[in-house]
Amino acid sequence: MENVPNWYVTVAYELFTDNEKGIHELMEKAPEEHPFQFITGLGMALDSFEAKIAPLAEGEAFDFTLPVDEAYGPYVQEHVVELDKKLFCINDRFDKNAVYPGAVLPLVNADGNRFQGLVLEVKEGTVVIDLNHPLAGKDLHFRGRVVTKRAATNDEIQGTLNMLSGEGCGCGCDDCGGGCHEHEGECCHHDEEHGCCGGHGHEHGEEHGCCGHGKGHHGEHGHHGEHGCCGGHGHEHGGEHGCCGHGKGHHGEA
Repeated sequence: MENVPNWYVTVAYELFTDNEKGIHELMEKAPEEHPFQFITGLGMALDSFEAKIAPLAEGEAFDFTLPVDEAYGPYVQEHVVELDKKLFCINDRFDKNAVYPGAVLPLVNADGNRFQGLVLEVKEGTVVIDLNHPLAGKDLHFRGRVVTKRAATNDEIQGTLNMLSGEGCGCGCDDCGGGCHEHEGECCHHDEEHGCCGGHGHEHGEEHGCCGHGKGHHGEHGHHGEHGCCGGHGHEHGGEHGCCGHGKGHHGEA
């Protein structure tokens, strides 16, 4: 890249992974009409993803694979935790409409770090949640093209910083076009259809919602857009688990 601190980049791509049977399958697609968009240097995309895109010019194609250790790390069984049902109550009532097996919940730990968890089971007094990234344990094969690449404007950078700090959606507006759902003091703007505040809609091969991109697939906050993913509630996740040792949260590198 030229000596520009922050680039505004959009990429159209297809993401492939190997399933349990070893079959190479399409997991996600960001078409040119709705490309994945990020600003470099702000933690919106995985460092390894940015490094692969960095030398490319606008219009150039790419085809590369990020191994597990450069993507979301190995799947860790210890990151499957049981949390008290009280953490998922609104007005002292368990939020059964949002918390059910298969639901992907945006969570926030005691330090204010945001991440996602997949509900595996709802028991009598606890909820079993998988805090592994949906793509943990997988090599990520990206194939696509750089649609846009230019120096980011100050407004874009500031908007993104606001979004990453939870003050906005980073799309240069005051609202993401969805609603503002108050839950235990947290305000989570969300898009009812896509469940993402990223300003772009990905097509997914599975039901992971925003696949925890935070950095989009791509990093801590923005991904799917990270951009950040606010699929519904902003539940508080306290206790000693925090983000189960992720450090950067559920959306970043493990």
